[in-house]
Amino acid sequence: MKRLLFACAILSLLSSCASKKRLAEIKALQEARDKAQASLNDCDRRTADLRTQLATRETDIQNKDKQLSDLQNQLDYLKKNNSNLLDRMADLSVVSKAGAESMKKSLETIAGMSSSMQKKDSINLVLVRSLKRSLEDVNDEDVQVEVRGGVVYVSISDKMLFRSGSYDINARAETVLGKVAKVAADHKDLNILVEGHTDIVPISTQYIKDNWDLSVLRATSVVRMLQNKFGISPARLTAGGRGEYAPKADNATASTRQVNRRTEIILTPKLDQFFNLVSTGEEGPATDDK
Repeated sequence: MKRLLFACAILSLLSSCASKKRLAEIKALQEARDKAQASLNDCDRRTADLRTQLATRETDIQNKDKQLSDLQNQLDYLKKNNSNLLDRMADLSVVSKAGAESMKKSLETIAGMSSSMQKKDSINLVLVRSLKRSLEDVNDEDVQVEVRGGVVYVSISDKMLFRSGSYDINARAETVLGKVAKVAADHKDLNILVEGHTDIVPISTQYIKDNWDLSVLRATSVVRMLQNKFGISPARLTAGGRGEYAPKADNATASTRQVNRRTEIILTPKLDQFFNLVSTGEEGPATDDK
């Protein structure tokens, strides 16, 4: 009996040792599996990164290929232009002495015209500054001074100059015209064109047939005052009416129609002196008002 119990104890002990060994082996296998899975995941991440880098490199290569193609096209274009320039230089080499002299004179004329235009711009700048300084106490909505098309414009609103539908100059407008006349008198080499402008609202009275009539009559009223009251030579003066046909705004509202109702005093170089300025690069002689 004792022997039997001893044998059972021995078997139980052996069985326990085998079970522990088996558990240890299973644990080792699980750890190895986890390590292998972690390595596999890391490998997948690296593979994805490499694929992204590869795609970026392929895009860069495509861009470089396109840049190379563009540069080659530019090089071909430059080579072609260079060839054309060489051909033109060859043609120029056979230009006659008279032709070369003619080209030189043309360039000198262009340079002279450029210098003359710069002088003209300088004169306009001085003129504009003088007018704005003289009219600085007048509301900008009533009088505007600007350069358009190389000449100086003084635009005066009709509410400053005239009553509605009238061509009789208001007393308060005489001061403004006097200031403009004073500046114009200091620049006797300029002609003075006075243009009347209306809006599109028609007018018809006993003495005024339409907007043409009104614009012309207003211009002549200003011209007469410049001549008779402020002593501007009539040889320098021109009166004209543009009616409603040269608007500054669209006539759609009362405010835009008011902008269009104006009289413009335009200071322009005398034609003979202008052409003399262009041909010689110097200002022509000034003429005195009488």
